[in-house]
Amino acid sequence: MDEILEKLRYPIGQFAMPDDVSAEQIQSWIGQIEALPRLFADAVKGLTDEQLNSSYRPGGWTIRQVAHHMADAHMNYYIRFKLALTEDVPAIKPFEEGLWSELEDARTLPPEVSIQLLASLCQRWAALLRSLSPADFRCEFRHPVSGQMNLEKALALCTWHGNHHLAHILSYRKSQGL
Repeated sequence: MDEILEKLRYPIGQFAMPDDVSAEQIQSWIGQIEALPRLFADAVKGLTDEQLNSSYRPGGWTIRQVAHHMADAHMNYYIRFKLALTEDVPAIKPFEEGLWSELEDARTLPPEVSIQLLASLCQRWAALLRSLSPADFRCEFRHPVSGQMNLEKALALCTWHGNHHLAHILSYRKSQGL
């Protein structure tokens, strides 16, 4: 049972930072950031309110909450990137994602609201990312729990995070025969 729950929780596996990151890998991650809103839109398309309010796993968020979480998380990451590029190892403020997911907007608004926000954000973020030099990706921010992180690792983590939550929705659809 634990193995099944672990697969539901981490359908693409847990995050692992590659040892060596190439320019091609960075471009791939940027492309994945750019494609994520369309993939999320496709993943929630045609789901009923009952399905959107269903959890992808026992104890997990609803599909609706996952969609809103993606906009919340990407907004936070985008700001972290801007801070790291304009300040010397800034301390960032984490957000209480579990509490954010319980707020009225995350529990009730159509997922398309956050997907539209995510689409604009990712378009702008991808333009910023494509303008960065290899040295820019070595800029860092300091997370009060995780410690210092450079933008290369932050990009890898954020890309994994988007794919991780997309896989939650896709695995839910598969489990429901949708």
